[in-house]
Amino acid sequence: MNKMQPTPNQSGTTPFPEGEALKGQIQWRHRQGLAWRLLFVAALLVAIASLIALLYNILNDSFGYVVVINKVDPQRLALNVVEEQILNTANTFPSEDDFDLANGIANDPNGIGFFGIAYYQQNSETLKLLAVDGVMPNAETSAAGEYPFIRPLYLYTADSVLQNNQAANIFLNYLLNNVNSEIETVGYFPAASEAYAAAQQRWLSANPGLGLQSGQWVSIDPEGMAGNIRVVGSSTVFPLTQHMLEQYQEAGFAGNFGNESVGSSAGLAAFCSGQADFAASSRPIQSGEIEACRNNGRFPLEFQIGTDALAIVVNNQNSAINEVSTEQLQQIFTTATSWNEVDEAWPAQAIQRYIPGADSGTLDFFAEAVYQTTLASLAKDDLVRLLATNISTGRGRALEREQRFYDSALVFEDPAAWNEVCAAPAGERPSGCTAEPRNQEEVYDLLLAEVIQPDVVKVYNLQNSLLNRAAIAAEATALYPNGELTFRSWLSADFIVDPQSSTPEFAGVRTAIFGSLWVIFITILFSFPIGVGAAIYLEEYAADNRLNRILQTNINNLAGVPSIIYGMLGLAIFVRVLEQLTSGAIFGAVESTASANGRTILSAGLTLGLLILPLIIINAQEALRAVSNSLRQAGLALGATKWQTTWYHVLPSALPGILTGTILAVSRAIGETAPLVVVGASTFITVDPSGPFSKFTTLPIQIYQWTSRPQAEFRNIAAAAIIVLLAMLLSLNASAIILRNRYSTRSI
Repeated sequence: MNKMQPTPNQSGTTPFPEGEALKGQIQWRHRQGLAWRLLFVAALLVAIASLIALLYNILNDSFGYVVVINKVDPQRLALNVVEEQILNTANTFPSEDDFDLANGIANDPNGIGFFGIAYYQQNSETLKLLAVDGVMPNAETSAAGEYPFIRPLYLYTADSVLQNNQAANIFLNYLLNNVNSEIETVGYFPAASEAYAAAQQRWLSANPGLGLQSGQWVSIDPEGMAGNIRVVGSSTVFPLTQHMLEQYQEAGFAGNFGNESVGSSAGLAAFCSGQADFAASSRPIQSGEIEACRNNGRFPLEFQIGTDALAIVVNNQNSAINEVSTEQLQQIFTTATSWNEVDEAWPAQAIQRYIPGADSGTLDFFAEAVYQTTLASLAKDDLVRLLATNISTGRGRALEREQRFYDSALVFEDPAAWNEVCAAPAGERPSGCTAEPRNQEEVYDLLLAEVIQPDVVKVYNLQNSLLNRAAIAAEATALYPNGELTFRSWLSADFIVDPQSSTPEFAGVRTAIFGSLWVIFITILFSFPIGVGAAIYLEEYAADNRLNRILQTNINNLAGVPSIIYGMLGLAIFVRVLEQLTSGAIFGAVESTASANGRTILSAGLTLGLLILPLIIINAQEALRAVSNSLRQAGLALGATKWQTTWYHVLPSALPGILTGTILAVSRAIGETAPLVVVGASTFITVDPSGPFSKFTTLPIQIYQWTSRPQAEFRNIAAAAIIVLLAMLLSLNASAIILRNRYSTRSI
């Protein structure tokens, strides 16, 4: 048998290359395939890099350190509750003068109290010092940190004071140069070396004209200097400042000075209002006090000038009590009425309490150190009382009508007015008439939002938070001395369950999540059956004629139409023409047809349904074409009708492919913003949608609105909302894939 030879063409050559030509063609095709493969890999790598960059930016903004400044210090509110209980306890005698307290205990055999240890040392013959938790306060236990009630002593001033009052500036220099050698004669202990060096450096920073470097110090001779100095504040610090002023005057200072013991709070208030040059304080300055100073143009400088051990003392004649525990102190100053209620071995005599007054920093320190109460741990009744004290009655009435605080009592509302509004028809009465009362956590969250009002003044991204922690802490301390530096996850459980808010610290996406789910549900309910039905008609029943070819061409074109055009179509048809239907007026969902508004979930769902309908049709057609014709012929040959063959055989086989196309189409719909803006999605709404005729917002709308805000915090919550959107998208897609695989298994 002869070998078949290729037939030459008209030019005398064969159409198939041979020999070297064939080898060259194969090599060229290999090179071409390699080039395309490299291009594909490069495109894939670019896509992966872009996705990683996107995820990096989102995560970088969703977590990180923030500086928070509270309008009201939450610890201050908690201390107010504890101090109110202490001050209102029977047989309690408060005074801002520690000498009065010492004299009161010295003259009362059943007296007990607390104040700075210097006052005990001046009255040690008539007072008895108690050990606390087995430790006596002295220089050794204080330096070792063994005594539980050690506290720093502060002096506060401002740059403006030091620059404008030469006498005050020189006195502070003299004090910092000599206080450590004088403080023990008063009865207190020197500050730690680090704190002392920091105080000196702060004075140097306030006097740049001296030209000294960090670590250097200067001593100024006050001889011949004159001026006026006024120190106001803590009764605890008073003996120390008084002694230093006397020493300063003996060193040659000629002038007038005043030193008043009015309590730390009152002293700081006087200093911030410009009535004093220095504020003496036995506690750190609080956030609200710093803001008060700044509002008056004073920026407080803090100088730690010593250390105190809070002395717990009784009358010298009280031989039964030598030691107390922290738990016993809690009972002694609040709940117990007699000594034997605290310890059976103690006498059955009434306890007489001599304590500092409400303006005293010593009372603040004692309440915080002994009771260790936080705002979140307070009882519901205490939180409600704090809320009522710090908000207006009108605001409280609105909150109570939204949700009551107690089941059987009203806090803000008048009972008669409450009964009247709750007697209104079901659609008009406030939700508080039927809702469950707020629990302790809900009242705390309300107090946080209404009273404390935390404000994020500085945001650091995740990268800086992980790599530059020390620099961030230094910057926060320098720029925001009353701020709290804390690591924050903007994506949290509260963020998911809270509604929208104009304050980014309290904003959540609950309403947007519900809105997105409602819209997507209606989108799928509308577009899936219509799209699959149209694909079945076009593939299985439609004849190949001009009309159907035009229809197919238009479907293909509609898949590429910009989404904003669908928004305009939805506005014209669903919002305006079909307003009675989409607003629910035709079903009686609104009280008056005049108030009907078609900007509802139903309009949004139908608009997005039109948007993805061409995609579903095209993908469903491709899935139907992939089904072998032999399956159709077999069904028809066995006597099944065309519809039976399509419904029971062709459609189940094509369903996995149809669902795959639907997943892609719905994924596009979930992320759409433009058509929803045109249709009328709300950019700010706090009421959860309750049905297809509700006003709404969606996650993409919420993200768009937040990213357009100028505050940095809104970009952080927008990043967190993107993560929620991605999680919701992946969850819906995963559910669809599971469903597709299930049908794919059944069709095998």
